[in-house]
Amino acid sequence: MLVDPQLIKTGWACKCPKCQKGNLYKPGFTMDLRDRCAECELDFTKNDSADGPAVFLIFILGFLLVPIALIVDAHYGWPVWLHALIWGVLTIALTVGSLRPLKAYIIALQYKHRPGDWE
Repeated sequence: MLVDPQLIKTGWACKCPKCQKGNLYKPGFTMDLRDRCAECELDFTKNDSADGPAVFLIFILGFLLVPIALIVDAHYGWPVWLHALIWGVLTIALTVGSLRPLKAYIIALQYKHRPGDWE
């Protein structure tokens, strides 16, 4: 299977890729990972997600939102300031809302495909 539903579920829940129980992130509105899983003691400091989730979001949201904005402009002829307001707010909301789960998904993928790097 090309996409593993369990990995997507684990990523969306922001849980540990090993036990699927412990929280991946520190409490609060932050992107900081915990040092270890509270359930299984998996060392999260060995992950290597870097800027991958942010780059994926740039491509995914750009691919989705730019054509929609162009279609809306062609049909309704909104002024530029309204486009900037609507698409700016929508882009920020989608980015903030999906960055943590996407990073958790990338970490789960790394754990599945390169488990030796975590030991």
